[in-house]
Amino acid sequence: MSKPDGQTDGYREVKDVNGRVYRVGETDQQILGRSRRWMVILPWFAMMAISSSEYAFTSAEETLSSAHNWHGSHIFWLLGVWVFFQAAVAFPVGKLRESGRLPVKAAMMLGAIGTVLGYVALAYAPNVFWAYLGFGFFGGTGAGIVYATCVNIVGKWYPERKGGKTGFVNGGFAYGSVPFIFLFKSYMDTSNYSGLLLVVGLFLAFAVAASGFFMADPPKNWWPPHVDPLRASADDPRIRRSLEMNPPAVKQYTPMEAVRTGILPLMWFCLLCTAGINIFGIAFQVPFGDEMGFAGGIVALAMSLKAIVNGTGRGVIGWISDRYGRRRTLIFVCFVLGLSQYAVYFSGSIGSLPLFLLASMVSGFGGGAIFPLFAAMTADYFGENNNASNYGLVYSSKLVSGLVGSGLGAVVVATWGYGGAFILAGSIGLGAGCLAFFLKQPGRNLRDLRQESVALSA
Repeated sequence: MSKPDGQTDGYREVKDVNGRVYRVGETDQQILGRSRRWMVILPWFAMMAISSSEYAFTSAEETLSSAHNWHGSHIFWLLGVWVFFQAAVAFPVGKLRESGRLPVKAAMMLGAIGTVLGYVALAYAPNVFWAYLGFGFFGGTGAGIVYATCVNIVGKWYPERKGGKTGFVNGGFAYGSVPFIFLFKSYMDTSNYSGLLLVVGLFLAFAVAASGFFMADPPKNWWPPHVDPLRASADDPRIRRSLEMNPPAVKQYTPMEAVRTGILPLMWFCLLCTAGINIFGIAFQVPFGDEMGFAGGIVALAMSLKAIVNGTGRGVIGWISDRYGRRRTLIFVCFVLGLSQYAVYFSGSIGSLPLFLLASMVSGFGGGAIFPLFAAMTADYFGENNNASNYGLVYSSKLVSGLVGSGLGAVVVATWGYGGAFILAGSIGLGAGCLAFFLKQPGRNLRDLRQESVALSA
């Protein structure tokens, strides 16, 4: 006896009016043998493990410069090179992951290897070339593989409410660095740095590998059975509101189709601007605080608060975007990020410690919130099946923003001083907020949204 169209063992495939396919009927327990919540928890642990390489790196600046006799600018360019390769691998890793040639476990093992090589290079590099190779190339590449894998797997398992989940996982990339900021700033010195960095690298690599061992992808086009994809309805009011404010993509766009819409390039440029500001703050807040006369412990506290708010803000902003819409939330975040740069400089220039700490936290919130917003927005606009590649293209803007925010930022500080650099960063943030007004979901017009709103309320 033949089965109905689209019906297969354990699941069936349905199409909406735009021709998009949904695979429904299978639960997460049937596919994984456990709750899909593990596909949030495990990537979150892995993201925390790779975060110290970016967010805690400049806290080790003085020790590394003294121990290796590196010129001060090398520290900032090392971070820039790390960010460059961390972003550079996003698109190729996405293509390999989506083609099935790079399974999730293999990707995470490669990320673990890159993580430990990065720390070994910082500990034992005989000259700065090996630091660029080990930390910048291998460490950045390993972190990029982990980042691309973890961020995109969440949206696949939570296609109906991806903002908060993606934000939570993305947040680990910031606040996971907090203990290492204090460790590198307050405890590490030229007498113990090599052994300490080796132990830290081995510990973090093990965390990445252990998390990745238990991760798995859902089938293509998978959709949770308790949510009707054709009506975008569910018993949970949170899901209904999220789908109303952020309706699913009209089709599964390939990377080139996404580029041809014109929206993906605009997203790329907006992320370039905002990510550059975030990297600038990470690279220069510690030396700026030192120059303004704040004690080392206070500067470490400010950087830690920035990392904590940066990370927790990613989860909060993801939840907010589920309720009020991705684009609207992104515009708000861009303006907050821009204005906070003015506040950081002003508070430091007048020597106000409470205001400096507050401005640092607000800046951290804005700098962190942009990443889960763009990750979720990419899936909303272009679909989940090719999201690793599509978001890889958007995220590739960090190739430029890392070098601009860290390396070129050092040139701007040297030429214009901290005042000119922070004012320029703030103005770029406000400009990005204006550009975000032009982001809209391809293939969907206002009438479509009104019809879907009626269906949701029915």
